[in-house]
Amino acid sequence: MQIFTELSSNKNLSLALGYFDGVHLGHKAVIQSAVQYAQKNGNKSAVITFKDHPCCHFYGLCPKYILSREDREIEIEKLGVDYLYEIDFDEKICSLSAKEYLEDILVKYFSPLSISTGFNHNFGAKKSGNVEFLRQNEKKFGYKYFEIPPQKLDGEIISSTTIRKYLQLGEIEKANQMLGHNFTIKGKVVEGQKLGRTIGFRTANLIYPNELVDIPFGVYAVNTQHGKGITNFGVRPTVSNTQKPVAETHILNFNQDIYGQSLQVEFLNMIRKEQKFNSIAILKKQIKTDIENLSKF
Repeated sequence: MQIFTELSSNKNLSLALGYFDGVHLGHKAVIQSAVQYAQKNGNKSAVITFKDHPCCHFYGLCPKYILSREDREIEIEKLGVDYLYEIDFDEKICSLSAKEYLEDILVKYFSPLSISTGFNHNFGAKKSGNVEFLRQNEKKFGYKYFEIPPQKLDGEIISSTTIRKYLQLGEIEKANQMLGHNFTIKGKVVEGQKLGRTIGFRTANLIYPNELVDIPFGVYAVNTQHGKGITNFGVRPTVSNTQKPVAETHILNFNQDIYGQSLQVEFLNMIRKEQKFNSIAILKKQIKTDIENLSKF
């Protein structure tokens, strides 16, 4: 997949439009629609999106993301997309009417053979463009329009807002089901106080990414590229009560020094909330219980 950060002429594409934070099952359906149409008709597919959420521009405050931009690119590439355009949502773009955006951006640069969006897609100044607008202009501009209906899980519409809610509540499994992949953080392993090894549970520590959705302080069942483990995310009230939250991951049957290396932690489920214990001995006993509980996930 080729990634572009500026508009360029690339004709006869099948386009998927949206911000796609999380690349959840609803987003996947939109993107797969474009990919499948391209494959069927012998052309290429492209996702047209923005570097940052439009709310960052309109309100000066970015939402907490479900995926980092790098991970969003990875998830989109997995779907077989040929081109990804991540453009700036600047004054020029945000001031365009729906008609101008369709004609001066989508048609001018891409001459789309098809356009796929979600059922609630809006675009153009003051959200003047919608699915009906795209449908009405099919014949005029010669593209096939696909409106993807809402994707549901247990009767609930899958959306980034709903997934953020479940993550914030610590309902990781439900969020993962809607995502179609596991909620993940990545980063370089940093040095901590090295207290874990003194009680028999060596940990690899990550600073929780500030741009991602905040999950509750607690102990989680996780997967890493080195194997399964448990992650305590919080301020370590029993041993240090740090001001800045840290994700400390104990990887089962793993004892290598990985300071400075990249670690990927996939959250599977929440085992319990973070709590303060009266002694290190009680904490150690609880950690053993947490590890035993991993078999449930």
